[in-house]
Amino acid sequence: MSSRRSFLEKSILTAAGLMTTSRVSSLPKIPPTTQPSALVISTWNFGIPANKAAMEVLQKGGSALDAVEAGVMIVEADPISTSVGLGGFPDAEGDVTLDASIMNHEGQCGAVACLQHTLHPISVARAVMERTSHVLLVGEKARDFAHDLGFPKTNLLTKTAKTAWKEWKSNNPKWRQYSTDISNHDTIGMLAIDQQGNLSGACTTSGWAFKVPGRVGDSPIIGAGLYVDNEVGAATATGTGEEVIKICGSFLIVELMRQGYSPEEACVEAIRRIKKRNPGKPELFVGFLAINKAGEHGAFATKDGFEYALFQHEENKLFQGRY
Repeated sequence: MSSRRSFLEKSILTAAGLMTTSRVSSLPKIPPTTQPSALVISTWNFGIPANKAAMEVLQKGGSALDAVEAGVMIVEADPISTSVGLGGFPDAEGDVTLDASIMNHEGQCGAVACLQHTLHPISVARAVMERTSHVLLVGEKARDFAHDLGFPKTNLLTKTAKTAWKEWKSNNPKWRQYSTDISNHDTIGMLAIDQQGNLSGACTTSGWAFKVPGRVGDSPIIGAGLYVDNEVGAATATGTGEEVIKICGSFLIVELMRQGYSPEEACVEAIRRIKKRNPGKPELFVGFLAINKAGEHGAFATKDGFEYALFQHEENKLFQGRY
């Protein structure tokens, strides 16, 4: 009896081993690559000055994490940009609220949402990542956290933004009965590879112009507006964040790259899924950016008009995304 039991146990273990080996061998392999040169890519034309600041960090041997933080801070502090940071258009009640996330090559991440009176939400997001055991802080408590750490209180509502809000409000006296204005929601998402071949990403925005108070988009949601996997690649998003959240867009793109898709092929598939969920909505805009471990990049959007900036091989250029 013991002989038969021993035989059966060995047979089961052998079969299980074969099944495990077969399953592992069937998984797609990430091909080995030579270490890519430093790279920075970001959304929209304000990505040009942002890329410049980020590349300066990389060229000095700095980390991709330091680079993406420094890069998007340029846009956060630019009052001309009406969709990010200082100068961002407010919500329907006239309050500027900011969302941001950051993620490094070790898979660590931090984010803030509905943050007010703070110039650099990306740096607060990094503080959440490095100083707490949490990922996301929101609202008044996120603001208190930032100010307790010494981030100065800043009035983010510029004269231009306030004038635009007053005009919008006069045309929408019963705004709670209307859809919010989706014409202004240009996030800056940035991805970088440093000289050590490590990846990081950052994403920051003031969200929809005149949005319903309390609205949070995809930008501070890890896996939606931003995702980084140092073994595979990274992705970020801009546009109508609700649709990005529904498909876990950036995580989806990275996982598709893990399966062997190129960065652009992965972006195309993510957009295909969004369009499938939204038939008959030609006005809907979402754009994705992605890079892989080899330093290849891709971009794709739901419609024409998506621009992105790429700094690679000593050139910082603006490109039109395919759609």
